[in-house]
Amino acid sequence: MRIFVTGAAGQVGSHVVDSAIARGDEVVGIDNFATGREVHVAISSHYNFVNGSISDTALVDRLISEFKPDVIVHTAAAYKDPDDWLTDVETNVRGMVNLVNAAKAVSVGRFVYFQTALIYGVKPEENPVSLQHPRRVDNSSYSISKGAAEDYLVLSGIDYVTFRLANVVGQRNVSGPLPIFFKRLSEGKKCFVTPARRDFVYVGDLVKAVMMASHGTGNGAYHFSSGGDVPIIELYDAVVKAMGIHDYPEPERRELSPDDAPSILLDPSRTFADFGMIKFTPLETTVWNAVKYYQEFGVVGGYTHLKTES
Repeated sequence: MRIFVTGAAGQVGSHVVDSAIARGDEVVGIDNFATGREVHVAISSHYNFVNGSISDTALVDRLISEFKPDVIVHTAAAYKDPDDWLTDVETNVRGMVNLVNAAKAVSVGRFVYFQTALIYGVKPEENPVSLQHPRRVDNSSYSISKGAAEDYLVLSGIDYVTFRLANVVGQRNVSGPLPIFFKRLSEGKKCFVTPARRDFVYVGDLVKAVMMASHGTGNGAYHFSSGGDVPIIELYDAVVKAMGIHDYPEPERRELSPDDAPSILLDPSRTFADFGMIKFTPLETTVWNAVKYYQEFGVVGGYTHLKTES
């Protein structure tokens, strides 16, 4: 199988590349290192990595027309600065338009995409949130641009799977509270937590589902979620434990910021029906893997889509 992976130096994309190579696939990956890291780029005779942006129409057209992939796995996204609408639109919307148009030109058989749970807004009406919940992409440039990109994919007529994601964490994670907690604790700085609850799922578990989707499992939108969530303080405590800190550093307690969600718990029932019951990796194991990675390679990023970190 021939797989084209965007965001190939990021957390999810690099793991997809690794799994595809291990499966014996031929892989082309692209990343501009906006949030991805060179250390994540695999070395293999079955892999060609390109340093570039999916917003570059000519580049995307050339790569896909030459490679003629069977599947595109599109993990790339812009989210570093919530006030940088132009970059979010260029990457998330124009990038999707470029990929879809190039895919149609060579009759790509399947397109796998990843969507933020913020597509349902920061205060969804259901808990857990069903796939039928109204979309409310009005809370950030990230969710608005990601929502528009999904719409373009659906309208294209390409066979697709979209995974609407819980909080994906593990090694190579550069965004959200996990790398922020590790970095601040490593520097002896105080952390803060909020009352927010999140469903933290291990990147390796997601990638197993992605590889199934690349081989034809499923169609349409799915929630990748364990079906349960935990308070942020449990993630913090798991980081403290994995780092071997014995004198517990009590975090500051803060209220939620206006653009943060108390909880966005997704209903995974359709995912379990089509992909089978998923044995999710325990949070402590997930965090231990991430901490060992940070200790070896360091932390770069700590990015968040929020105007105020939480």
